[in-house]
Amino acid sequence: MKKEHLHIVEKVAPGSIAEELEIESGDALVAINGNEIEDIFDYQYHTQDEYIEVLIRKPSGEEWLLEIDKEYDEDLGITFANGLMDEYRSCRNKCIFCFIDQMPKGMRETLYFKDDDSRLSFLQGNYVTLTNMSEEDIDRIIRYNLSPINVSFQTTNPELRCKMLNNRFAGQALEKAWKLARAGITMNGQIVLCKGVNDGVELERSIRDLAEFLPNLESVSVVPVGLSKYREGLFPLEPFTKEDAKQVLSTIHSWQDKLYCEQGVHFIHASDEWYILAEEDMPEEERYDGYLQLENGVGMLRLLLNEFQAALDDLKITSSVEIPQREISIATGRLAYSFISDMAEQLMAAYPQLVIHVYAIKNDFFGEMITVSGLLTGQDLMAQLKTKQLGDKLLLPQNMFRSKETVFLDDMTLDALEKALQVPIDIVKSSGQDFIDAIIADDKSICRLL
Repeated sequence: MKKEHLHIVEKVAPGSIAEELEIESGDALVAINGNEIEDIFDYQYHTQDEYIEVLIRKPSGEEWLLEIDKEYDEDLGITFANGLMDEYRSCRNKCIFCFIDQMPKGMRETLYFKDDDSRLSFLQGNYVTLTNMSEEDIDRIIRYNLSPINVSFQTTNPELRCKMLNNRFAGQALEKAWKLARAGITMNGQIVLCKGVNDGVELERSIRDLAEFLPNLESVSVVPVGLSKYREGLFPLEPFTKEDAKQVLSTIHSWQDKLYCEQGVHFIHASDEWYILAEEDMPEEERYDGYLQLENGVGMLRLLLNEFQAALDDLKITSSVEIPQREISIATGRLAYSFISDMAEQLMAAYPQLVIHVYAIKNDFFGEMITVSGLLTGQDLMAQLKTKQLGDKLLLPQNMFRSKETVFLDDMTLDALEKALQVPIDIVKSSGQDFIDAIIADDKSICRLL
C-alpha cells in the first residue's frame, strides 16, 4: 500500500486565508485539487491558481474540503513543521574528498548528515552530485522550472568521476546535467580539486567540456580540497603547494580569457584560497561576472575589500560622525587574516583614537591545514585568545556559528565564550560597511564578517 503523505501545520499567519478558514496548528494537509503533495514544490505549484480545493484533516480525523478563491500566487499563510515537506535525501556516494568523513567522533548528530537533495540546491544553494536523482526528479525540476540548480561536477571524465565519488553510476549522472541544460534550466557548477586526481590535464578537460553547457551553466568554481587531521583510513590526498596553486590559476586564467572573448563571460572561477596560496593579488571585480559563486568563497575577499574602501571613503567625508576612543579585537581564520589586518591598519591610520587587535586563530580542532573562519571552534578561540589583549569588545564573523544561532561547531555557546574571555562579543556580517559599523558603533550589533 502506498504511503500517504500528510503535512502537519506548524503555524498559521494572522490575517491569512488559512486563519480565515480556521486551519490550525496540528491540522494535516492531505491534498490540493485532488493531488497528493509530495514536497514544498508540489505545494507551491498547486496553490498558484485563483481557485483551489484544499483537503485538511483535523487531529480528530475529521476531513474538511475547503474551496478557496484567491489572487493568483497569493499565499495561504501556512508554515509546515517540515519546511521541505518531505524527508531529506542523504548522499549515496563515498567521495574521496568528503569533509564529513574527516570529522572527529562525538560531535552533534546533524553535522554527520550528508545531503544530496536537489530541492535543497534550489532552496538553499546546496551542491548536488545528480547521482541521487531519478528521471522523475529531473522531469519535476523541468516542469516546475526550478532554477538555479547547483551541481558538483568534480570532473567530466566518467570513469574518474566514478572513482572520485565511489559510485559506479556517477559517470552516467552527467547526462542528467545535459537534460537540464537542454530544457533551459540554469545551473552553477563546482569542482573540488584534488592533487594528482582531477587537476592538470583532467582539469583542462573538465573546463573544456563544461564550457559546452554555456549559457545554461552560468559559472563553475574550482575550490581546493579541504583536508582535516582526521584522515586515517581514507583515500590518500596531499595539500596543494604554492607552485601547484600558480599552475591552477594559470589554467583558469587562460580559459577565462578565451571564454570571455568568445562568450562574454569568464565562466570558470578560482576560489580565494588559490590566490592566497599562490601569493597573488585578488582579481578585480569585473573578473567575477557579478559574484555568482560567493558562497563557494569565489570573490568574497575582493567584494569585502571593495565594500570596505567605499565605506571608509564615505566615512571620511562625513564630518558629522564622531568616532569615540576605543580598543577592540577581531578574531578570524588564517585565510583572511592579512586582509582583515590591512583593513584595521587603514582604519587606525584614519582615526588614531581607534586601537584594533587582529588575531589569526589556528585550527587545532580540525588541523592547521583548515584556514577558513567558518570551521573554527569555540574551544580554539578560547584557548588562543585567553592571554590576548582584547580591549572593550571582541568581534567574530557570523559564519563561525550555526545558522540563526549563537553556537559554535563544537557546541560551545557564545555566552560561554564571553564568560571565559571576560569580554563582550559582537557577531559581524560579511560586508565592508558592516565591518566598519561594528568597530565604530556604540550599540551592540548582531551582524556577519568572514
